[in-house]
Amino acid sequence: MNVKRSFLDLNSNKKHTPFEDHDAVEKISLNLLSSIPANRPKSIVVACIGTDRSTGDSLGPLVGTYLTEKPNSPFLVYGTLENPIHAVNLQEKVQEIKEKHHDAFIIAVDACLGRMKNVGTVQIGDGPLKPGAGVNKNLPEVGDIHVTGIVNVSGFMEFFVLQNTRLNLVVKMAKTIADSIYVAGESLTTQTPFNNLSWTFDHKEATT
Repeated sequence: MNVKRSFLDLNSNKKHTPFEDHDAVEKISLNLLSSIPANRPKSIVVACIGTDRSTGDSLGPLVGTYLTEKPNSPFLVYGTLENPIHAVNLQEKVQEIKEKHHDAFIIAVDACLGRMKNVGTVQIGDGPLKPGAGVNKNLPEVGDIHVTGIVNVSGFMEFFVLQNTRLNLVVKMAKTIADSIYVAGESLTTQTPFNNLSWTFDHKEATT
């Protein structure tokens, strides 16, 4: 199991949005777009980290799976329920991404734990993820920017907490994150200002 870095509170350097906000997809998409360089990289990789053997830790693979089901996504996706990226193969997968996509801009997606009041929040931050930092695991850093979803409460028996996180919450958050990444990608592909996109995604439908 891939253990997550714990967040005791929302980091002021991150952009954060509760996934249940009625306009969460729009907010998260805009935050993603503002974090991607203006001179768009040749390729963008979404590296979704986690395992399907733990409900809380399945956020990343769920996001990856939902993204692979989207039509015409401009992003290269690594990490799905079928082929997850976790603690055991993380170093190998990071090396594979670097070898196949030399100049790629990498968006890392992962679950994390935090305060009760922040559960359900999606955070976007500059710089890489540091998987396992909270439990002194020496795992490779991943990403030029990162997206994390706070799925449960930190501070005590975190393996147990992740394993006993409600799948309903994780699925809803994963759908919101995947749709946000997809909408951001549509804007990049068409060079269309976000407000002029013709997508018709119903956020409420995806989170029920």
